[in-house]
Amino acid sequence: MAEGLYRYPELISVGLSRAQVRRSVDTGRIHRLSRGVYGPTVDRGQQLTAIFRRLPNGVVVGFQTGARLHGFGAEPSDDVHVIVPAGLVVPRIRGVVTHESVLPVQEPVLLEGVPCAPAARCAVDLARSQHRMNALPLLDRCLRVGACRPDQLRTEVTRHARLRAVCQARQLIDLADPRAECRQESQLRLLLIDGGLPAPDPQLWVRDEDGICIYRLDLGYRKRRIGIEYEGSSHLDRERLRHDRSRMNWLAAHGWRMRYFTDLDLYRRPAYIISTIAALFAS
Repeated sequence: MAEGLYRYPELISVGLSRAQVRRSVDTGRIHRLSRGVYGPTVDRGQQLTAIFRRLPNGVVVGFQTGARLHGFGAEPSDDVHVIVPAGLVVPRIRGVVTHESVLPVQEPVLLEGVPCAPAARCAVDLARSQHRMNALPLLDRCLRVGACRPDQLRTEVTRHARLRAVCQARQLIDLADPRAECRQESQLRLLLIDGGLPAPDPQLWVRDEDGICIYRLDLGYRKRRIGIEYEGSSHLDRERLRHDRSRMNWLAAHGWRMRYFTDLDLYRRPAYIISTIAALFAS
C-alpha cells in the first residue's frame, strides 16, 4: 500500500473492512486524496494523480494547471483545469474545472504522472481565454523559462483559427518577449502599446562612456533616451534606495529622461502613464 494509489474497492479486496479503512485514514497511515482514492502521502502530485484515477481516458491537464506544470503558471490555485474532448462525459469532481474542446490535444506529455497538453497549447488556450493584461505576462514567462519557442506558439495558434478570441491570442503572441522579468513589466509594456505608443524594449541595458553595461532599465526607448521603471516593494529597502538614487543621478546626467510608476498608476490610472510617456515623445 505504501507505493501507490488505491481505489476504495481495492482496499476492501485485500481484506480491509470499512472500519479499518476509516481508522487508517484517522491515524494517518493512508490519506484520502480524492473521493474513493487513497494514497500514502498528501502532496499536489499525488492528489493530481488521484483525480486522474477518476477521469476517463482522453482527458488531459491544460490551461492554468498545465501552465504550472510546464513552469510558467501565474498564481497557484487549488483548482485543477483539464481539457475534455467534445462529447466525452466526465464525473463532476470538486476542485476540477473542465474545459470542453472541439480541438484535439496533439501529443500530450506526461508531467507529474498525468497526461498534460503541450506548453504551446496551454499558452494559446490561456491567451484566448484570459484578459489580455493577464495573458501577455503568461506568454512572456512561457518564452522566458523555455517552455516553448515563438515558432511553436505561432504554429499552435494557427490550429485555433475561428475559435473564440483567437485574434487576441495571435496579436499577443507577436508581442511576447522573453526578456520581461515580471508580471508588472509585461503589463506596463502592453499598456503603452495599447495606448498607441511604440513597443519599449524590456530590460534595456545602458552603457557608460567605455561601452560597458552599467545600468539596466525595466523598459526603455534607447534612441529617445526614455527610461521607464516599475517601482515595487523591493525598492523600499534602504540599501536599494541608495543604489537607486545614485542610478537616477547618473542617468539624468547622461541625458536619460526617466519615469517611475507604481501599482497605483498601473492598475488605477493607466491613462496617466500613457499621457506621461506620450508627452516625452512629443517634446
